[in-house]
Amino acid sequence: MRMPAWLRNIGGSTDVALAIGVVMLIVVLVVPLPVPLLDAGLALSVTLSVLVLMTALFLLRPLDFTSFPTILLLTTLLRLALNVATTRTILTHGHEGPQAAGHVVSAFGGFLMGGDVLVGLIVFAILLVVNFMVVTKGSGRIAEVAARFSLDAMPGKQMAIDADLSSGLIDDKVARQRRADLEAESGFYGAMDGAAKFVRGDAIAGLIITGINLVGGIAIGAGRHGLPFMEAISTFASLTVGDGLVSQIPALLTSVAAGIVVTKGNTEGTADKALVKQLGLAKPLWIASASAAMMGFLPGMPLIPFLLLSGAFAAGAWNRGKADEVAGTAAAAPPAVSPEAPIAETLRIDLLRVELGYGLLSLAAGEGPRLTEQIRNLRKTIAQEMGFVLPSVRLQDNLHLRPHEYVVRVKEIEAGRGELRIPMQLAIDPSGNRPDMPGEPCDEPTFGLPALWIEEHRKEEALARGCTVVDGAGVLATHLTEIVRENMPELLSHAEAQKLLDDLPQEHAKLLADLIPNQITTGGVQRVLQALLAERVSIRDLPTILEGIQEAMAAGARGVPALVAVVRTRLARQLSDAARGPAGYVPLIALSAEWEQAFAEALIGPGEDRQLAMAPSRLHDFMNRVRDAFDRATAQGESPVLVCSPSARAHVRAIVERFRPSTAVMAQTEIHPRARIRTVGAI
Repeated sequence: MRMPAWLRNIGGSTDVALAIGVVMLIVVLVVPLPVPLLDAGLALSVTLSVLVLMTALFLLRPLDFTSFPTILLLTTLLRLALNVATTRTILTHGHEGPQAAGHVVSAFGGFLMGGDVLVGLIVFAILLVVNFMVVTKGSGRIAEVAARFSLDAMPGKQMAIDADLSSGLIDDKVARQRRADLEAESGFYGAMDGAAKFVRGDAIAGLIITGINLVGGIAIGAGRHGLPFMEAISTFASLTVGDGLVSQIPALLTSVAAGIVVTKGNTEGTADKALVKQLGLAKPLWIASASAAMMGFLPGMPLIPFLLLSGAFAAGAWNRGKADEVAGTAAAAPPAVSPEAPIAETLRIDLLRVELGYGLLSLAAGEGPRLTEQIRNLRKTIAQEMGFVLPSVRLQDNLHLRPHEYVVRVKEIEAGRGELRIPMQLAIDPSGNRPDMPGEPCDEPTFGLPALWIEEHRKEEALARGCTVVDGAGVLATHLTEIVRENMPELLSHAEAQKLLDDLPQEHAKLLADLIPNQITTGGVQRVLQALLAERVSIRDLPTILEGIQEAMAAGARGVPALVAVVRTRLARQLSDAARGPAGYVPLIALSAEWEQAFAEALIGPGEDRQLAMAPSRLHDFMNRVRDAFDRATAQGESPVLVCSPSARAHVRAIVERFRPSTAVMAQTEIHPRARIRTVGAI
């Protein structure tokens, strides 16, 4: 016989099946159940409780059973629905005999009572006390404390993850996974705290329902159905105890499972392995064996059981001692070293590394000023301003450095070094003079400005004098920031460029598919992005950059300078906004027609391969004129950009960057039409 299609669809859809199951539980609270269905439901309740207990025993870690709070709620609802159904059956049909409420209730009642009503009631009461006062109450308290401790420890754990990420010990993917695990752990223990209240309420409800069954059943049996009083007591006591037992045993198993889960904590492995590993130590086993033997020889004590236990513990202690001896020998033996491993390890290159003298290790350890916090803020700032995620910065000690010295390396090559005086503060006078106060004179490591290391208690005095005061971590972070900005093109590797392209929003997928690899390779895009970063142009607006590359390719441009020229024109609004001064306009220094003509005549070669061939004396004259013009503008409080024709811009920039690398050189086409401009000088 084939199953109907609608039934197969329900069976294959777990969400629909769960919804139907929950609705049926609620229906059972209202609608009477026939005895066969009641027996099936009680059997399901007992079996599910055993399954939950076994799952809890074999858990590797509590977070592997995150659905446990939901299961506790559903199993509690199942037991309460079956309790209500059996209560209805007992009160309406209990006078018909012990089989009135089904075979499961009858079997449990007869097994526990053993023919004695009073003994059965006492044993059942003890089971209630054990479940309610010991297991349920203890599990609820542990869940409450675990939830509180997990919530209190969350900020510290999040800071530890951020520190590992900033120091390069983990990557972004691992950090995201750890944060997700931390959120899941906090949510799990919080849910367990709430679910424990369901278990406790279930135990209280079971006690009340048992009292109602017993008192109400005797009253109905003797008063309405005319049963003799003792027969009514015997019949309804048997049914009540059987019903209570068939609900309390699953409740007890579920409560034990909840206790195992919440007490597991951070113990690795299943419960059996953890217990054997932690209880099966040689010395405690030998002591337990001797104690059991001594107790066996006490007057009146049974000798055989204690001697058997003593022998079993002694055998376990002897085996554990042998295992520890073998493990110690294996640990003492020198490990086999693969000759390839060290060679492969030396091939790895850190893109960014900060080496610290031993006097600065407190910065990496998180004591005092948080260097890791500064590095994380630097990575966030670079991502927001320049549009790509800075590689992880590795912090490493170097015993060859002086105690207070540090070195910043880019691809293993030294890019800068300096000295810090922890915990002193660095005071810098904005006027360019060294602050006139007690301290240790020095040159600020980033820009070489005259500065002074002062004691921490003199910080307020330095601020009152108008000085800028920075702690050691801030000085190092500032130096690192400037080095990163100078070396951004090298830090944008092929892999990082590919990651930027992969992270583009879905609406730009068609643009990316049309461009790569049909018109340009990922390496070509990388070189364009590196050329932009070399002039400190943000690549955050990656879709516009790709559109500019596509436009240039369609126009027949192939070389990187030609592609960059079109892209910069596309980014005119961004470039103009970056060059705008505090007064709201773009200060310009224009290249005169005479120099435009000189550059045009000095270009030789075909098409995009043209090179600048200007006489050295002429170049020297040009550099002096640029320097003078910018010095005059700076004296007036301006930070101007040099403007020239599009054809000469790349060559002018190549000259200017040699003596003024931070000076922006723009073509007329790169100034946005709506940007306010002001000419502050000319060359």
